[in-house]
Amino acid sequence: MIKRETVATRSLVLVPILSQNLQNKAAAEGKIVRRTDDSRLEEAAGLAAAIELDVVDVIRIPLNALRPSTLIGKGKLEDIWDIIDREKVDLIIIDYPLTPIQQRNLEKEWDSKVLDRTGLILEIFGRRARTKEGRLQVELAHLNYQKGRLVRSWTHLERQRGGIGFMGGPGETQIEADRRALQEKITRLEKDIEQVRRTRGLHRSNRQKVPHPIVALVGYTNAGKSTLFNHLTGAGIFAKDLLFATLDPTLRTMTLPHGRPVILSDTVGFISDLPTHLIAAFQATLEEVLEADVILHVRDIAHEDTGAQAEDVANVLHDLGIEIDEDPRVIEVWNKIDLLEDDDRQKVIERAASQQPSKATEQLQPVALSAVSGEGTDILLDEIEAKLAQNDNILKLHLAVEDGEGLAWLYRHCDVLDRLDSEDGIDLKVRAADKVQSELRNRFIVD
Repeated sequence: MIKRETVATRSLVLVPILSQNLQNKAAAEGKIVRRTDDSRLEEAAGLAAAIELDVVDVIRIPLNALRPSTLIGKGKLEDIWDIIDREKVDLIIIDYPLTPIQQRNLEKEWDSKVLDRTGLILEIFGRRARTKEGRLQVELAHLNYQKGRLVRSWTHLERQRGGIGFMGGPGETQIEADRRALQEKITRLEKDIEQVRRTRGLHRSNRQKVPHPIVALVGYTNAGKSTLFNHLTGAGIFAKDLLFATLDPTLRTMTLPHGRPVILSDTVGFISDLPTHLIAAFQATLEEVLEADVILHVRDIAHEDTGAQAEDVANVLHDLGIEIDEDPRVIEVWNKIDLLEDDDRQKVIERAASQQPSKATEQLQPVALSAVSGEGTDILLDEIEAKLAQNDNILKLHLAVEDGEGLAWLYRHCDVLDRLDSEDGIDLKVRAADKVQSELRNRFIVD
């Protein structure tokens, strides 16, 4: 059988660069976080590379005004058409959220398929999602995105992905019937996802019966969360220099240096300008963060826009009810120090070590490390232990010799730190998490 090679789609990436006035207006409305033009071009190219497109060029498009019909002015539209014709481009990616009217008009103007930033991220999500939950969430987000667009989805990529069969999108006829069918499918998906969430809730309840704290990794996409996860746990999950390499939550049990077991959770990376309905669709994936005992905010400290990326993460977590700058569970992890020059690397390490823990928020100082080489990960593990110790409840108990059932319960639900057996009974020192305190005190006499 002859294996056919897949021909990558020839694509042109356009990155609108807003004038200072437009940037000031958008920033005042909370719609953008300022970042450098070069990093925006790099990220746009990275998004296209995440689904293996043949990118013929990445072009800046300066904008002094946002045109409601096409976003881009007439002269620039003609310049881009010349490039499309000369380079035989099949797909134009615009690194900006387009309205349905803008997308349709641009496709007519250029006689080519157009994807905006949201549509491209959805394509990446469709490639990366592996679990049933992830695939359901991707499809729901895709259908919500399509609902107002009345344009066909990118069937070429659907065939390439062999994915979950997104609807092709309504045509210009039978629009109302197609809208009803779309809404019916959205309703079914929402019910399926709710069932998945209930199942995850049961799993979480079962985990809460085991006193293993949860340590969740969060951060901007490609900050190195999965690489750090693999280094700490020895797991072999997909970790590559790609945007959105991880979509589905991954859980592993690991043991801290002093013997305490914890559950480490890797989560989807965040990105700037992530639409609200995408955040809502992936909220179940991020539920581990809401339940976590410790949150590791992993930052690419070598990136020129590391501050803007951190602000994007803070904005998404704010929508989930977590104030990352104030939450006492948070430890900042300054990753990728191996990419810095020696002098800069030493300055970052010293800056992290010099920051005093916050008494107001109970947050510990940042940890500078390299998830690739492992440098600094020992300090991180110490800080995780210190953070968990802040919430520890060390209790002393005395059990009768014949209370085997009670002893077994303590070993299942607590960390037994010390034990002394005598003719008078069993003296124990245990560490009990907050979630088992009530049942423990009802069941035993605490010294």
